[in-house]
Amino acid sequence: MRYLPLALLPVVYAQQHAFETKQQEPWTTKYGAQTDLSFTGPLSYSHLPYTRCLDDLSTTFDIAVLGMPFDTATSYRPGARFGPSAIRSGSSRQSPARGYALEWMTNPYTRAEVIDCGDVPISPYDNALAVDQMETAYTTLLARPVNGTASARTAKFARDGVEHPRILTLGGDHTIVLPILRSLYQVYGPISVIHFDAHIDTWPSGGGFSTQSRVNHGTYFTWAFEEGLMSNTSIHAGIRNKLEGPQMIEHDEEIGFELIMADDIDDLGTDEIVKHIRQRIGNSPVYLSFDIDTIDPGQAPATGTPEPAGWTSRETKRILRGLAGLNFVGADIVEVAPAYDDAGETTGILAAGLADDFLTLLIVDEPPKRQVKPRRTLADEL
Repeated sequence: MRYLPLALLPVVYAQQHAFETKQQEPWTTKYGAQTDLSFTGPLSYSHLPYTRCLDDLSTTFDIAVLGMPFDTATSYRPGARFGPSAIRSGSSRQSPARGYALEWMTNPYTRAEVIDCGDVPISPYDNALAVDQMETAYTTLLARPVNGTASARTAKFARDGVEHPRILTLGGDHTIVLPILRSLYQVYGPISVIHFDAHIDTWPSGGGFSTQSRVNHGTYFTWAFEEGLMSNTSIHAGIRNKLEGPQMIEHDEEIGFELIMADDIDDLGTDEIVKHIRQRIGNSPVYLSFDIDTIDPGQAPATGTPEPAGWTSRETKRILRGLAGLNFVGADIVEVAPAYDDAGETTGILAAGLADDFLTLLIVDEPPKRQVKPRRTLADEL
């Protein structure tokens, strides 16, 4: 028989007394446990458990939601440092308990251990320091042991042959992808990128007054290419920005990207776009980076560099479902700048819903089968 040390007895008695007292209190007796409503509780993504994972080594996870509130490398409208908060706020009506999506026919929260790891503390004064802080944080979490709830997916691509957790990052401006790709390279080597955006973001990295100014949300892919972080099987989707000339597209191809224009959806349709992306990526490890300005500003106005004539949210979500089963090693959603939103958190709510799709993409093995049943009409009844 084992006995508790005498020093622990007061603690145990106190805990037991607190438990018994709670069971007798009016609230617990009448209503049970205190639970959060969709509009109450701490601000975490989809009411997930919230942990400052950079400080807490004891918590394990398969997928981490991580905020990177950085926006000091934007070329037009700042404000994406408030993106993580806006996306979390927009996710208030989402929760693991109500996570079953009809279009996906699954609940990702029941198939993996997903937690909100909070935000990386990022300097708003020194971009070089901020980029290093983001890379260090991402590298730290990428090295944590997985919880093991989800099936193994990354070990076959990892250089060390070990399963690594995956991270859904809430930006922040698009510059955050450079430190993320640097971290992923340490684990997987060069990877492919599926880049949803209105802009190609492969501008030449020269012309700045300093190294810091040359790293920004339009040049980060060029830096990633020069550092050897990407394979040559990456692809853009939703592009519609104006450029200095055709030499920019030649430069883009040299970096390793193919191009799907926003207008292509009218000629090809969503299914052909999905087919083209899947053929381009193949079986390689792939990172998904999603700029909210992929969506037309009529549906997502709160972004730093809005471009007219974008895809609708419904079109985009259908394309995303078609990408299920690719070997995703991480994902992000960036450039949500809530100060430019209309009343009702339109962009934040949309971004939160897209982020939920990304979580599902990290878990499922294939696109969902379409469940379309013909409706019975009055003529059928007669």
